[in-house]
Amino acid sequence: MQKLVLFGAGKIGRSFIGQLFSTGGFQVVFIDVYKPVIEELNRRRRYQVVIKSEKESVLFVEHVKGIFAGDEIAVANEICDADIIATAVGQNGLPGIFPLLAMGLKIRQQKHPNQPLDIIIAENLRNAATYFETELKKLLPSSYPFGQLVGLVETSIGKMVPIMTKKDVEQDLLQVFAEPYNTLILDKKAFKNPIPDIAGLSPKENMKAWVDRKLFIHNLGHAAAAYMGYLHNPLFIYLYEALNVPEIFNEAKATMQQSAKALIKRYPNEFTSESLNQHINDLLSRFQNRALGDTIFRVGCDLPRKLGPDDRLVGAIRLAQETNSPDEKILKALVCGCRFRATNEEGKLFPADAEFDQLYKTGIRNVLTEICGFDEKNDAAIINRLQKLDKKL
Repeated sequence: MQKLVLFGAGKIGRSFIGQLFSTGGFQVVFIDVYKPVIEELNRRRRYQVVIKSEKESVLFVEHVKGIFAGDEIAVANEICDADIIATAVGQNGLPGIFPLLAMGLKIRQQKHPNQPLDIIIAENLRNAATYFETELKKLLPSSYPFGQLVGLVETSIGKMVPIMTKKDVEQDLLQVFAEPYNTLILDKKAFKNPIPDIAGLSPKENMKAWVDRKLFIHNLGHAAAAYMGYLHNPLFIYLYEALNVPEIFNEAKATMQQSAKALIKRYPNEFTSESLNQHINDLLSRFQNRALGDTIFRVGCDLPRKLGPDDRLVGAIRLAQETNSPDEKILKALVCGCRFRATNEEGKLFPADAEFDQLYKTGIRNVLTEICGFDEKNDAAIINRLQKLDKKL
């Protein structure tokens, strides 16, 4: 069997990337820092993905094993013999995997001097390929022929995987929940080897456009619905509860449509009003999937990241400015985000949100400059508009 070495045995790794490649006939080797999951993968050599929709179904993922990330030699050897690599560790986990990747690439070059390796970057990260290349080159010899031997394949991750309760995890450490959507959009031009013939892979020519579509429509709409839903009723738990309120549904949709107009101006050869409206309607239907049990807390938490300078809301505001497009709906969603204080099942704020709350109490202007990255001088007009909106809410 061909072999995928996958960094990250978390929810996206198991429910999406690992599942796609296993179903496509690959052996999947998970690399992770969490020993209990690694040990259980090696004991069972399979796990289940519970597909949550009107009709629940179970998909068994076979041909899997695990390697503890702390076993550097074992990880490097797996990389050396891999047919393809993927990462699904989240932004915070990426710095920890670069030394392992670099070690594996060096050993691989010695053993297979002219054999390129593609790395699928299954992370919600803009300019991911540039970031990976910069970090890996720091750890590789200057003589390493990076451009010939490494393909850095950016993706757009549209699959939604909800937080599982403690009870769900205790019932089965390896099981994961996911929605039926199962398409992985990836950069067609980045592959050094032939693209794997696997159902669910959707290669695109202009990858930047599709990464922006994910961030500025899917992520933006998701966050807007959560933030508006929380403000409407802080007792709401699930995203579908918020979207059952017509006012919130319509406002979230209008926010997504406003961002879509800016995207069409930026990428006129890639998107049409019709195609993006169809995408928005499909997303809103998926957001309302009761069986998924997606919580407002999960969708909205981690405010310093989600309200950051290049992320879903501020990034969309910048795009609207650059394309001379309307932005008032997106501005309102950002202000709603500043008021978001949803808690988890234990009644606790996400740790970074507790710090965010302290900053917000000093005034929204400090949030706008320190978190969102707006400049006091160059962005004075937009800061003033956001301050006025904050007073109105």
